This record gives sequence, structure tokens and C-alpha cells, in this order.
Amino acid sequence: MAAERIFSDSFIDEDPQKALEELNEALKEESDKAEWLCQRAYAHILLKNYSRAADDSKKAHQLNPGLPLAFMRTGIAEYHLENYESAHAAFTQGHQLDVSDKSFEVWIKRCEEMMGKQTQTSSADMTPAAPPVKHDWYQTESQVIVTVMAKNVPKEGVRVNFAEKELCARIQLASGENCNLHLHLLHSIVPQQSTFKILTTKVEIKMKKTDAIRWEKLEGEGQESNIKHWNPNQYPTSSHYTHKWDKMVLDISEEEKNEKLEGDAALNKLFQQIYTDGSDEVKRAMNKSFMESGGTVLSTNWGDVGRRTVEVSPPDDAEFKKY
Repeated sequence: MAAERIFSDSFIDEDPQKALEELNEALKEESDKAEWLCQRAYAHILLKNYSRAADDSKKAHQLNPGLPLAFMRTGIAEYHLENYESAHAAFTQGHQLDVSDKSFEVWIKRCEEMMGKQTQTSSADMTPAAPPVKHDWYQTESQVIVTVMAKNVPKEGVRVNFAEKELCARIQLASGENCNLHLHLLHSIVPQQSTFKILTTKVEIKMKKTDAIRWEKLEGEGQESNIKHWNPNQYPTSSHYTHKWDKMVLDISEEEKNEKLEGDAALNKLFQQIYTDGSDEVKRAMNKSFMESGGTVLSTNWGDVGRRTVEVSPPDDAEFKKY
């Protein structure tokens, strides 16, 4: 790949995914190129991988503290991550290094506007905090599925950003309030093959596993999501009013029960319900039997599968092949 192509923003604009692949290859051999890291950060920004863009641009700054472009890329990434103060600081430092680049002034003004809005919102909004939203997760051999229990979410009310070991989601509730979910994942996922779906009673986020291994938990050590599992009979101590959580859960459960499914969808729903309602031993048994058998056995008997390796057992009319 010619060096001039790496430094051409128009080349990245034309096909950011292809440019990203070429930059990845180039940086395998020369990982200390600050300018190349800046260009890869730009490709990530175009692909909306803002966390990765911030990481690359900050590495570029460490390699070359006097590079204005590193501050520009950092600022843009932090701005889209809604870290407006960090973005403002990056743009200000970059402008000090290159006063001729007027785009720094434009971005600084944008950050100040957003920071002003945040200040006004925090001082003027005296209403109780948005109610917490329940979320849970389960896994298959190839996917990790996170479900956020929120009813009647608007069609365009969900924004999800997948990174290798990170999930960021903003969900607009039917009340108009926003709920944010930020997870630092235990293992890697494939962002390009991860999706989400808005259903009547919940938002379902499916993440493709990089490796077909069983996750012991959803998040890495020392990390917690900002949406907690909650007791439906409790409400947040910071709230000034109570919620009838038991009625909310009952409404959601009834609506899901009344949802008419057929074939594989009905079977999958049954397995999910068994897993959700099961004890820790039932969940361990289902996970262990499914993973060890290559998806051909699903047992709820931990007393049985806990003592042995579950062998592959395909249907009588099928042949199991290991690829």
C-alpha cells in the first residue's frame, strides 16, 4: 500500500472499511507510526467505532505529543462518545499547536454549546431520575444475547455501538427518557456480525462470539454495567416516588406469554423460559451440555451432566461433522 494513500482522507472517505483493513495490515509491521494511527482513528470514526478511534488517537499522541492531528481525532471521538469536556480539552490543545487550522475553533464551539446544554439540563431538571430498566443475558455456542426489558421502545429509539470488548447502547423509553447501557465484556466479540432488534416488550442485542467458548460471566473483572439487576419490589433510593414494579413485570410476562410463535421460534422461546426460570444448577447444566455436545444436547439435570463430559448426540437422521 502506497504511503500517500494512507495519508489521504479522501481514500478513507471512499471506503472506510477497506481503508481500515489496509491500515491494520500496515500497522502490524510498523505499530509506532503516529500518523498511521491517526488515519486508522479516522476510519474508525467514519465506521462509528468511536471507542477504538479514541484509543488509536491517544496512542498517536503518546508517540508524537506535538501532532495536532492526534488531538483532532481524539476530540472528534470523545465528542461522539458525549465526553464533551475531554473533547474540548483535546481541541484546545490541538488549536494551540496549530492556530491556522480553523476547524479546531468550530469543534471547540460545538463542545461549549453541548457542555452548556448539559449544565442547563442538570440544574433545571428537578424531576425524579428515570426508573431503572431490568436487563439480563444468556448465551449460545456462537452468540451472547443481552435483553433489556423496556416496553414500546420507539422504532428509531435505539443506538448501539459494538466494539471488540465493549457494548454501548442508548435506549429511549416510551416515557421519552433515555437509558444508557455500557458494558466492558469478558471476552471479544465480532462487531460487524453483532445486531440488535426492537420487540414489543424488550430490546434484544445479539453479539457474535469471536471464539466458541462458554462465558462464565458477561463482564470483565472490576467492571459493572450502569443498569443493575433489580428487585421488582424495590425502587431506587434516589427516587422521590415509588413504582409498581411487580405490576410492570407481570404485564411484560403476560404479553410475552401471549405472543404466538411457531416452529423453531416457539422452541427457542421455551428453552429461554426454562433458562430464565431455572435455578443456578439448571442454568449450569444447560450451558455445559450445550457447549460440550456441540449444540446437540440440552439438559437441565446438573446431577447427570455435572459428573461427565456430554457427548455429541445428533438426531438419528443426521450426521455430526466437526469443521
